[in-house]
Order: sequence, then C-alpha cells, then structure tokens
Amino acid sequence: MAGGITLRLADTSMRPVVERLGQLERHYLSQFTGDQPGPDGLFDFPRLSRFFTDADHHAFLIHSDGRLAGFCLVRPFDDGASFIHAFFVVRALRRHGVGLAAATELLRSRRGRWVIAFMEQNAPAARFWRQVATEVVGDTWTEELQRAPDNGHAFTLLHVDVDRFERDPS
Repeated sequence: MAGGITLRLADTSMRPVVERLGQLERHYLSQFTGDQPGPDGLFDFPRLSRFFTDADHHAFLIHSDGRLAGFCLVRPFDDGASFIHAFFVVRALRRHGVGLAAATELLRSRRGRWVIAFMEQNAPAARFWRQVATEVVGDTWTEELQRAPDNGHAFTLLHVDVDRFERDPS
C-alpha cells in the first residue's frame, strides 16, 4: 500500500537522477518499441534536456515514504493542455498504489485539461492510466487511438479535464 507520496519539482541539480531513472523507463519500454541501447550502452532520450531548460517543461521526482520511487515529465500539448510526456515508478513499488497516488496527485495539482499517452500494446499502462483517469474525473474522460508518424506505433491519448471536478473530492 502506498505510504506518503510526494512529487518534487526536479531542478538542474537533480537532472542526473532523472536521467538514470529515464534509462530504466526506456529499458522497460523497449519491449514495446524495439529500441536498443546505443554503443555507449544508453538508450536515447532526446527531449529530456528540455525539461531542465524550457520554462514550460517540468520534471518531477516521485518519492514514497521519503525514498525515491520514480519520475514524471510534464510539458504543454499542441492544444495547450498539460501532457504527461513520461511517467515511471520502479518495479519494486508497482502494484502497491504508489503510481496511482502520484498520478492522481499530479493531475489534481493543476486545473485544466490533461493529455496522457501510452502505447496500446503496453497493457499494464493502458489499465493504469484508465484507472487514474476514472479516479480523477469519473467517466468523463475520452480516448483516441493514433499512430506515431515516425515509427507507426499505435498509441492511445486519454483526454482528462480536471476543471469539472473539485481538487480534493473528500
């Protein structure tokens, strides 16, 4: 069960931590993308630097009971909504409520529209994000299936509008 979950904005001093967690996330996703590490043993994460240089891109570290549990990246979507670019919780803490608590806290932290993308063949992510959307806004979220123009991977976009709901439903 999830204990005290916190999201902390990661400043540039925490960039190496986010980069290392990003490698774990990219390794996990490689089972769906087919990506392989480069000659240096690292997976490519080309946009990560923008989360430490662009004012409208934000990196967060997820902590559970004071210990590092994962990270998430948030940036603007094309239509002005907030977009969850990446979300990762270490395997030891999955299925213990840590991800659900962190994701719902993230969505409730900022009013407005959110877009969440996941690869359709990543069944655990599909279940997780639909559960998160329902937890935050009931059954008012929508989804659409798209294909990435560069590689043809199928992915789903969830559209969640937090404006309709109170910040804290309790």
